[in-house]
Amino acid sequence: MKKLFVLLLLVSSLSACKEDQAEKTDLGEAVRGLKTMVVANAKSFTERRFPSVLQPASVSSLSFEVSGKLKQITLDVGQHVKKGDVIAQLDPKTLDLKVENARAALDLSNANAENAADELKRQKQLLAKGAVTRVAVDDARTRALTTAATVTQSEKALASAEENLTKTVLRAPYDGVINTLEVDSFGTVNATTLIATIYSTDAFEVSFSVNFEVVNLLTVGKKAKVRLADNPSVVLDAVISELGSRADAVSSFPVVVTLVQSDATIKAGMAVEVTLEFAVEQGQGYTIPLSAAIKTGQLEHRDINYGQDKDRFNGRDPAPLKIYVYDPETSTVNVRHVMMNGISENSLLVVEGLDVGERVAIAGVSFLRDGQKVKLLLDSE
Repeated sequence: MKKLFVLLLLVSSLSACKEDQAEKTDLGEAVRGLKTMVVANAKSFTERRFPSVLQPASVSSLSFEVSGKLKQITLDVGQHVKKGDVIAQLDPKTLDLKVENARAALDLSNANAENAADELKRQKQLLAKGAVTRVAVDDARTRALTTAATVTQSEKALASAEENLTKTVLRAPYDGVINTLEVDSFGTVNATTLIATIYSTDAFEVSFSVNFEVVNLLTVGKKAKVRLADNPSVVLDAVISELGSRADAVSSFPVVVTLVQSDATIKAGMAVEVTLEFAVEQGQGYTIPLSAAIKTGQLEHRDINYGQDKDRFNGRDPAPLKIYVYDPETSTVNVRHVMMNGISENSLLVVEGLDVGERVAIAGVSFLRDGQKVKLLLDSE
């Protein structure tokens, strides 16, 4: 029985080997599955994206017009305030005392002026009787004029002290958000000492830098899109508001984009991405995924680094590229030399070498070779 079992096992093994050998012979070389996309949707522009940070279009610096000791500050950075809300207050005791002193000085000036006026009147009467000289009358007149001027000065000093007393409360000039607080509670501050900064929530801008070739393609008023990095579904309209004519670094020119659309979720300091469109000089092109590019030896004249060199692809600098195109007659893929002219979204923009309806390999291109037999898988229309 044992011998019979071993014999059957040997026969089964020999049979399996023969079947495997036959399958390999029948099938030949394995055919690789190929994922492609059909060339369509011609585009007449490229898109360039610039990462940056959202900033308020203007920031107001707030300070007192008088010196004094601060009361407790109850606001926090980032807090929303309404126009007229109290930002900070000074202890009014010192200014109250200045008002009292100014009022007392005015009372004294009035008394001195009255006495001087009475003295002038008396000296004039004595002069009429011949009891005093003209010099005495002139001296009395001078004292009367001097004390009257002192009254005027005292009145102005009192008005100034009373006005300063009204300046002990610092209020928000408009609806906005507290950007910074520069002082601590109960500290002593001088006039014009920076207390806080505030910005309006309805005016934001984004600044970034571009190279010389790109800045020459931009104009003030050109439309742009601003996408929030933390919430990519929020895309806001914007326009270029400023263009730097002088580079702030080597071949780096500043650009400022101002939002013309707002959203309740945006805040200063949020990471954003600015998108600008550039016309394709060749008229139009076709978009293919970045994954379609043959990354090994793909260029004839220079290599492309998608992190650095993409700044050059702005509609003025076509670059050679190699891709695989599917041949439906032979069920093979063939290397195709094309010219790319920029990046639109996450795709390459091909302006020469492709026609509508052709199929381009978009996955696993590093495992393909020119003339290789393939089997179509899913399309990406």
